[in-house]
Amino acid sequence: MSGMDTTALEAAAKRYRRAETALDKARADLQAEVVATLRTAEERGAQAEVARITGWSREQIRQIKNKADAGE
Repeated sequence: MSGMDTTALEAAAKRYRRAETALDKARADLQAEVVATLRTAEERGAQAEVARITGWSREQIRQIKNKADAGE
């Protein structure tokens, strides 16, 4: 196997790991913004609006907020 050129494979794997890390951070940032928005929103329908913007279901939104509330 030492004669195999894995340069492109290694580069692709590195890009993939970087993208995964960036996605994880973006997801955490989005979840934090969801929680912050719902905590400050007083108007009816805020959860539906957050679901519309994020593309997540209202159930997913509730789970994210409940998890954050339980972690306080």
